[in-house]
Amino acid sequence: MTPKIARFLTQYQPATPCLVLDVDRVEENFRTLRDALPLARIYYAVKANPAHQVLERLVGLSSHFDAASIEEVDACLDAGALPEAISFGNTIKKVSAIRRAHDVGVSMFAFDSREELEKLARHAPGARVYCRILVENEGADWPLSRKFGTTIESARELMLQAGDLGLDPYGLSFHVGSQQTTTRAYEIAIGKVAMLFTDLTEAGINLRMMNLGGGFPTRYRDDVPEIDQFGNAIMTAMTEHFGNNLPDMVIEPGRFIVGDAGVVQAEVVLASRRDKNDPVRWVYLDIGRFGGLAETEGESIKYRITTPHDGTAMGPVAIAGPTCDGADIMYEKSNYRLPLALTSGDRVELLSTGAYVSTYCSTKFNGFAPLAEYYL
Repeated sequence: MTPKIARFLTQYQPATPCLVLDVDRVEENFRTLRDALPLARIYYAVKANPAHQVLERLVGLSSHFDAASIEEVDACLDAGALPEAISFGNTIKKVSAIRRAHDVGVSMFAFDSREELEKLARHAPGARVYCRILVENEGADWPLSRKFGTTIESARELMLQAGDLGLDPYGLSFHVGSQQTTTRAYEIAIGKVAMLFTDLTEAGINLRMMNLGGGFPTRYRDDVPEIDQFGNAIMTAMTEHFGNNLPDMVIEPGRFIVGDAGVVQAEVVLASRRDKNDPVRWVYLDIGRFGGLAETEGESIKYRITTPHDGTAMGPVAIAGPTCDGADIMYEKSNYRLPLALTSGDRVELLSTGAYVSTYCSTKFNGFAPLAEYYL
């Protein structure tokens, strides 16, 4: 909760649920990451929060952008980004999206399969391409390893073919999982992918780039390593495997840039017990998994919650959303405790909700309006 957000909530008391985001904190986080990894080019992961105010501020800071769709490409261009500063980082793209991106000047594309490589060769001739490698996501609260990436063996074959198809085999990439809480994950992944990088270079492929993906964490309920610790671990591993001949380094942060810049304010709709002897109260908020808190699935991302009764007697709670859907439960097993005085009509804040909340909200499921957004 930044002072600017606190003043806004106190002064205007907007209708809930709403997301309030401090764009100055976005800039602060960007600069902090740039200082921690000065040799890496930052491609902001637009999917984390594609608000025009966020993109425009990052354009002013000379950020690059990782787009997951042609709509995100357009959003970056509308905010003033140059097409050469945009990477189309989704490995699953429609032909129409590839054509459109190539036509507007985007020249860097990700892939992880033969079919996608062939699509790029046909519809984005001459483009720089990079292959995403499957790596372990141990330590990540929101893993990404099942859907994306290919094996080292397959990546080698595909990168050898890329040049023959008229593409520029630019580099390799990996992602250690979102909200990665260990520096070791980067060290292991760098070692794995660096061996392939060296192998392909010795085979005559003009590789120049290593994309380390995102994953840099935001603090929720638990402490996480400082960004300097990630920076030191990454640079130590890169130097160990590449010496002084470092490739271009790309990182794709999203959560770290916008996560703690935003706060969701919500209202308690109901606080009740299933049985008078049950110590656990059910607290229902006017925001839930379908209103933007999708990352609470499996109780993966555990947001900190503040209330007007903090400092008073506490008790165990389960926390759920307002919809008539049995899956709309955020926390039941994560040992959340909230004040016993909490009651219907109280406003609460879910902290560090600037990433992956506004874009996850549904469009009127059960008739509830999409999450309101305010950018300061």
